[in-house]
Amino acid sequence: MLLYSDRAIFIHGFDYRLGSVQRDLEELKADKCLLGTVEALDRIGYRYNFSLGNDESLLSLARHPLSQVLLRAREPRGLVFQHSFAESAVLTYNVNETNVALRTRYFAAEVMRELQLDHLPYLCSFASGCAGFMSVLSTAGGLLSTSLGDEPAICVMADSNPPGVPYDMMEERILGSDHSSAFVVDHEQSGYQLLGINYYSTTRTKVPFIEIVKRTVQMVQELARCLQLKSTTSDVVIHYPNIFPDAWKMVTRYLQLPHVQHIMDGMPDRAHCGATDPVISLAKFHSNASGRLHVVVNYGVGLHLGVCFLKEQDANS
Repeated sequence: MLLYSDRAIFIHGFDYRLGSVQRDLEELKADKCLLGTVEALDRIGYRYNFSLGNDESLLSLARHPLSQVLLRAREPRGLVFQHSFAESAVLTYNVNETNVALRTRYFAAEVMRELQLDHLPYLCSFASGCAGFMSVLSTAGGLLSTSLGDEPAICVMADSNPPGVPYDMMEERILGSDHSSAFVVDHEQSGYQLLGINYYSTTRTKVPFIEIVKRTVQMVQELARCLQLKSTTSDVVIHYPNIFPDAWKMVTRYLQLPHVQHIMDGMPDRAHCGATDPVISLAKFHSNASGRLHVVVNYGVGLHLGVCFLKEQDANS
């Protein structure tokens, strides 16, 4: 559990981009991009997903949100990258290349070179899966908490399906989209103040839904107690990823909050966008209601379960 309420750390400047090709379930089936059935995905609530076009790559997809965030941010102290797929972390290279420096085409370094940012340090991870929003946020929060100066950090998440791999997960019944996003972590009072993060991981590959529900409720309540937040008397917005809608409904019900807004945004239209889901949701549902509490829930394959508390800032204050 990580607490930041006395450190004045804020997140803002959200930007994202999805692949340019939108396909419905029948089109995905015809293109042999599904493991499961159209009917099963339709029952969950999925209708469409987005994937890279023929003239796109993960590099070109991520270039836009990062460049837009850089326009709005001061010179950053560094960048934190995250991918759900290990294949996204390294670009294709020539297997016959003997120069190890030319074979090691890390995604982060490639996109930074294109944007002339090669003078900045960067960190990168992929082991947290779709819970990557929480992992980059905790890393950036640590950078701002312990380093000198007040320069911001920039977080970048990007993933595209490896060639030939279906866009859905049959057992978990999750439909994914190709996505990229970026945001700023700063001392400047804007967007949302980061109050705390509660994070749990296990190496198990299968976890019962009921355990996910119980742990999420427990982790939200634990973090609220540690932060001494009176969520029973405050307006609370809970942001969930575009997966497991019935499980998250149970979480909201068991939390028994009197003033709660349950958010799963755009699931039929854009499916699950990995670590970008909370970026889209936080950007869309900021309403300049100073002091309103936002809870973000992240889930990654196996079980990386993270929750964080954010406090909304009035942009005009």
